[in-house]
Amino acid sequence: MYKKILVPVDLSDPEMTTHALDAALALAKTGAEASLRLINVQPLVPVAFVDYIPPNFDEEMREAAEKDLAALAAKVELPHERVSSIVRFGAVYPEVLAEAEDWGADLIVVGSHRPTMATYLLGSNAKTIVRHARCSVLVVRQ
Repeated sequence: MYKKILVPVDLSDPEMTTHALDAALALAKTGAEASLRLINVQPLVPVAFVDYIPPNFDEEMREAAEKDLAALAAKVELPHERVSSIVRFGAVYPEVLAEAEDWGADLIVVGSHRPTMATYLLGSNAKTIVRHARCSVLVVRQ
């Protein structure tokens, strides 16, 4: 059914990540040779803070996120050649959508919180991914 499943991972919210990853894994196991890619998006440091952080701060963030993603990917019950991960920098939804395009994903499985007043006022990444993705999107609620 699906060949390439992209799963955005919020390293600060393991419960939401687990629900999305479980759903993606179930779909990957039903498809013939489906691959999973875990993506984590790290925020860019505002220019106003550049003077207050170490010069290699972005690289340290990337290394820490890659390590955490590798540990998560190692737990996925698929052959290792069918699981990959990537860390990108920027805003969440544009980077997830760009990775889906670059990698050729045919499904994005995104975890989402129950809507709150802040979500209605500020928007949500899941909502924007659903609205703008060029492939199918599955939103998994906790």
